[in-house]
Amino acid sequence: MNKRWAVRENADEALVQKLTADLNIDTVLSTLLVNRGISSFEDARYFFRPDQRHLHDPFLMKDMEEAIIRIETAIAAGEKILIYGDYDVDGTTAVATVYGFFSKQYKNMEYYIPDRYKEGYGISTQGIDYAAQKGFSLIIALDCGIKSIDKIDYANTLGIDFIIGDHHLPGAELPKAVAVLDPKRADCEYPYKELSGCGIGFKIIQAYAEKNGITFEAVAQYLDLVAISIACDIVHITGENRVLAHFGLQKINTDPCIGVKILMEVAGRPAPYTISDVVFLLGPRINAAGRIDDAKHAVELLIAWDENVAKAKGLMINTRNTERKGHDVNITDEALGMIDNDEGLIGRKSTVVFNEHWHKGVIGIVASRLTEKYYRPTIVLTQSNGHVAGSARSVLGYDLYEALCECKDLLIQFGGHKYAAGLTMHPENVEAFKNRFEEVVSATILPEQLIQQIQIDAELRLSQIEPKFFRILNQFAPFGPENMSPVFISKNVYVSGNAGLVGATHIKMGVMQEGSAVFDCIAFNHGEYLQQIKPGVPFDICYSIEENVWRDRRNIQLNIKGISV
Repeated sequence: MNKRWAVRENADEALVQKLTADLNIDTVLSTLLVNRGISSFEDARYFFRPDQRHLHDPFLMKDMEEAIIRIETAIAAGEKILIYGDYDVDGTTAVATVYGFFSKQYKNMEYYIPDRYKEGYGISTQGIDYAAQKGFSLIIALDCGIKSIDKIDYANTLGIDFIIGDHHLPGAELPKAVAVLDPKRADCEYPYKELSGCGIGFKIIQAYAEKNGITFEAVAQYLDLVAISIACDIVHITGENRVLAHFGLQKINTDPCIGVKILMEVAGRPAPYTISDVVFLLGPRINAAGRIDDAKHAVELLIAWDENVAKAKGLMINTRNTERKGHDVNITDEALGMIDNDEGLIGRKSTVVFNEHWHKGVIGIVASRLTEKYYRPTIVLTQSNGHVAGSARSVLGYDLYEALCECKDLLIQFGGHKYAAGLTMHPENVEAFKNRFEEVVSATILPEQLIQQIQIDAELRLSQIEPKFFRILNQFAPFGPENMSPVFISKNVYVSGNAGLVGATHIKMGVMQEGSAVFDCIAFNHGEYLQQIKPGVPFDICYSIEENVWRDRRNIQLNIKGISV
């Protein structure tokens, strides 16, 4: 697939030059900083030197005082407390964090994860009924609940109080809970708005610890789980999240909890882990518990204190992940076949595919893969509990949620955000929905949004990549949304020595530029360019810079994102 190269607009030149002088760094690095909103020496120190003292006071969050008072009251009175969370990585890490912390202070508590297939996302009537039958009088809901108006009303009629800890955008009305903790509330003045659901849970235990004389070290032991949630829920890695991710990765790489240690072992990769490693190695395994079986298994692993118990649970979850991969591959192949064999589908600006037998637990992954392949708004549908359930993914710049709003009369319910959403509908509406969604997308999507884009941060001469440059560039990590690993463009480079295929589609080669050393390069899925790359023929590359480790040998490697001959 051809991709368009989009070079970021020039940063404020005066600011760049000032930072270059103040920090004594390359102007390209100063440009990267300015483009990240860093305009002074103090900003740069905050960015490059994350400190736990940079974490905000949790009591700045609206309703935090009320939440802590209610928890203290429940503990003092011996009430039963239920920690309730969603079945994905963010929800299960949030439950493991809050339950893990409070269960060391107080024993009369349990946790509850809704069944993905029987209850669906968020707070369920079944979950509230369970709490009522077991005598729970306080539920702390994490990573869900901000739009559960009717469910909270129902709980109130049963005498069950709720504390909501959510990070999704609220609707016009807030649920009538004892406390609603959500930085995105219009009336919440908390300084950072992009916490994960587990991040909200972390602020709850931080607040309780501060008020009750518990050391921060007792709270910080959960930072590995917070970092996993930040990585896997694709929230911004800026501000407070960057501090949490920095120290969370540090814990993953030096002193992970038993459950995370076992996950790393079954993944077959020792430390050190980056955010990307967490996303691709740990996240899918945690998610697989809820996709294929029961997400409670993920929580049991993450709160385990006995290594033998954790190993057994980790091996089981790894087996579920293998099953998930099988479903994923099979359904993706079937969906690709449906599209490739239907000229009507190929010519559309959206993709909507439906098979009543597909496994609901993996349709989100399949939607992502189809979006990568065809690069257009995509929805994968399957049958579930008498309804049709779907998972939707979008492309850069296109608001999927707004498109679904135009189809809401054909839907039972839907929710999500600009780039990802879930939906349900009656089976008889599938064909009408396919046509309506295509009409909406065709009328609103821009032609350039249907061409995948490589965002380039700056032009760089290869001779600028020297040890100091690379050392400072590494300090931009941890990388993630709003702080992605920088992509550079270098023009008129030449292949040095032989360029060859690795596997079927990847190019391994050395490149140089006039006045530079030779740099090793890997170009994944660029095999079609091999015949055009000839000694003495200049070409342009865009790439990120990384460290490659092979048999204890470390060297700088360029990870090629695009080639232009």
